Amino acid sequence: METMIPRTFNPPEDSFFLFGPRGTGKTTLLRQNYPDALWIDLLEPDIFRSYSAYPERLREIILANPNKKITVIDEIQKIPELLNVIHALIEKKSRIQFILTGSSSRKIKRTGADLLAGRVIKKTLHPFMAVELGKRFNLSQALKQGLLPIVLSARDPQSVLKTYVSLYVREEVQMEGMVRNIGNFSRFLEAVSFSHGSILNISNVARECQIERKVVEGYIGILEDLLLAFRLPVFSRRAKRAVIAHPKFYFFDSGVYRVLRPAGPLDRPEGIEGAALEGLVVQHLVAWNSYRDERNKVYYWRTAGGSEIDFVVYGNEVFWAIEVKNTSRIRPEDLRGLNNFKSDYPQSSAYLLYRGKERLMKNGILCLPCEEFLLGLNPAE
Repeated sequence: METMIPRTFNPPEDSFFLFGPRGTGKTTLLRQNYPDALWIDLLEPDIFRSYSAYPERLREIILANPNKKITVIDEIQKIPELLNVIHALIEKKSRIQFILTGSSSRKIKRTGADLLAGRVIKKTLHPFMAVELGKRFNLSQALKQGLLPIVLSARDPQSVLKTYVSLYVREEVQMEGMVRNIGNFSRFLEAVSFSHGSILNISNVARECQIERKVVEGYIGILEDLLLAFRLPVFSRRAKRAVIAHPKFYFFDSGVYRVLRPAGPLDRPEGIEGAALEGLVVQHLVAWNSYRDERNKVYYWRTAGGSEIDFVVYGNEVFWAIEVKNTSRIRPEDLRGLNNFKSDYPQSSAYLLYRGKERLMKNGILCLPCEEFLLGLNPAE
């Protein structure tokens, strides 16, 4: 499936970083778009050893292949010292387009990705969007399995999804020496899964997994560097009411969240699915905005008095207020937060996304089936 579905990602003509969690299809996309490129895969043990010992080998390889105008280096974070060589080649005005993929920005940040600032564009590849899947998109399936290409293309998607996080812990966290205690990190992953779609309270997470607060802060930073999670800030522009300051927390894919989130007799399935639905919407909003060159920003809104809406998309193109409800029937109280936001920001367009089948207009708020909204969110339009 992964090789057949066209992506909405539009590659730049200049050199660029292509970040994205493993399994989002970076390598597949680039092999399809650049079949004749000089390809260096740092996940191959022999290639990794060769360039680790002698990064200048890259210059020698490129000079020996003058007909290759595009060079792809897969998983550049494995040997960030190669950035020095790339910087020198770019400074010499060589007409080579460098495409550097990475599933973690941690080592690149530490070794100075600023070295290439202004010379190499930063892009991100996300899980599939509904519009990319088209008729293959199934909302119920997406809530259970997520939209990672590596999962959807598997013969047994659920098994691949279940091993995805453990592979990350072993290959990215443990091998890179990011944490000293894998057991603590595994407990943290389970504890922080309860924060998906909620305001992040680091002290509560630390107490839940019996780890120091500073360590939990570091773990959250690791998730963000591995592009496995992100924080959503509160919208506070020209606020007429006092708003809270803490961000909300989300995993990057609803399927990854479902695997991490433990469920037992005391858990309500509808609560877990509601958080998954909210996460599915925000991962689409983040991807849509990313593919549109970050012209907008995604927030949430919550006042000190408790009035809240799930998402605010604000920027040069749109001003959207979005509430997500995992229900097929809209109640008056479901619209309360949007009504309050519209009162404070009459310039905004308000949407309620729900599990029903009909488009409805209620008090200036457009109520849309969630599936319809996601399929209509097209970065190319």
